[in-house]
This record gives sequence, C-alpha cells and structure tokens, in this order.
Amino acid sequence: MSAIPTDTPLPGTHAAWLTPLEITALGAIWGASFLFMRVAASVFGPFALVEVRLALGAVVLLPFLWRARGLFPARRWPLLALIGAINSAVPFVLFAWAAQRAPAGVGAIANAMTVLFTALVAALFFGERISAARSATLALGFGGVVVLASTRIEGLSVGAATAAGACAALLYGIGINLVRRHLAGLPAAAVAAATLSCSALLVAPVAVAYWPQAHVPAQAWIAAVLLGVLCTGIAFVMYYRLIARVGATRASTVTYLVPLFGVAWAWWLLGEPLTLTMCIAGAMILGSVALSQKLR
Repeated sequence: MSAIPTDTPLPGTHAAWLTPLEITALGAIWGASFLFMRVAASVFGPFALVEVRLALGAVVLLPFLWRARGLFPARRWPLLALIGAINSAVPFVLFAWAAQRAPAGVGAIANAMTVLFTALVAALFFGERISAARSATLALGFGGVVVLASTRIEGLSVGAATAAGACAALLYGIGINLVRRHLAGLPAAAVAAATLSCSALLVAPVAVAYWPQAHVPAQAWIAAVLLGVLCTGIAFVMYYRLIARVGATRASTVTYLVPLFGVAWAWWLLGEPLTLTMCIAGAMILGSVALSQKLR
C-alpha cells in the first residue's frame, strides 16, 4: 500500500455487492505483492526488483499524470521526488530486502502497521491530538511487532525482516501525512504516477549497479512484471476509484485483508508455514488497527 488520499465519496447509487467485491479483490492483489516479492527478490535483488516495479507501475499510471499535467509545475517536483523516496522507493526496497530473508506473510503483517504509524506521526510531528485510549491501541500494535520479530520459522529468526517491514510502514506513515498536508486537492492517481516516476529515477542508478549478472528465469520475470503492473499500477487505479466512490475511510478497510491474503497466498502457493506466533502477532496488529480506526 501507499499514501491514502483524503478524497470524499461521489454521490450515486451502486450495487451493494460491488464495493465489498472490489475491496476483497484489492486485498487479494496487494496481498499477492508479498508473494511476488518472495519469488523474485532472491533472483533480482531488492534494487533491481524495485526498479522494475516502480517503472512498470509508473507506466500504467502515466495517462493520469498527463491528463493533469497542468497541475504539476516545475516547482512542485522536488517535493514529489522527496515524497516518492519516502513513500515508494525506500519502503519498496525494505520490503523486497525482507522478502529475501523471511516468509511473505511476515512482510504482509508488518505492512498493516502503516495505519498505526500514520496516527503516531500525525500526533508527534503534525500536532494532531491522540487520546489515551488510542495510545493504548497503538501500544498493542507495536507489541504485535515485537511478538512477530521474536518468531522463529524453521529455526531461523525473522527479526531483521520484521524490523525492515516496520521501518517501511513507518515511512508509509510519514509519506501519507506529507501527501495529506502538501498535495491535498491534486488528483490522487496523478500524484501516484509522479511519485512513482521520481522514485524510478532515484533507484535507477543503484539498480543498474546491482542488476543481476546471472540469467533471470521466466518465473522471476513474471512475478516482477505482475508486481509492477498489477500490484502497483492497476491496484492504485482500483484504490483511487474506490476512494472516489465510497471515501477514503471505507476504502482503507482493505488494510485488514492484505495480511490475510499475504499469508494465505504464501501458504497455498509456496508452502510457507503459518506459526502460532505469527497468528498472535497478526491478531494484535490488526486488532489495534481496528480499535484505532474505531476510536478515531
């Protein structure tokens, strides 16, 4: 996931089943992104994989940027590049790095911390008030990260991968707050295209330096292309359409589905284990997210 715009829902009537179906589909797609990173990261390495992801995602979204190009003067691009680095380039690299070292479900669970870090960053740096009850829910979520970091899967610690995923979620939280305060009112899909394009340019030199020398099998290429086109470009379009129709609050419920699908895909297709500690950590994090949003 990435920055959550603050668009309000558009009036209109739609089938009651359409929104839940689209939210479920989006959760399945974003959950699959951790599966694709798990498959491709060990072959591409984190930098090359993220470059493919960013470039393909930007290409899918470029028509939205072109249509709104008049709203993006030259003076705005340094900020877009900064937000792109915080909200896309570095978190994507961290999650890809984690995918080399831990099951896909670990990254998917850590990703759910984005909602909690968004609230924490808003309280610490942007003056938003946070109640004692909501502070307690944040503590519960952070406790879930500690539990997840203590997990040992097939005898190996996933603490480093959990820390990388938590840092990525923290950067998402910072990026969301920056977008809300500095890019409000701009078309969300165009902003995503701009930040992804800037991120692709930032990562490109490192990706070239670390481009895999060995042959990249077709399976890894398919996973990388799906990660960029489906999980980044098309998924962002779906997400912003949902926000425009039903509002950011309802659309953000996809947060609860991403780790569930991430774990399920990895278990089903890769045979990765689901441990009791992972279940406890996931329940603590998702429970804290649910309570935090309810209190808000």
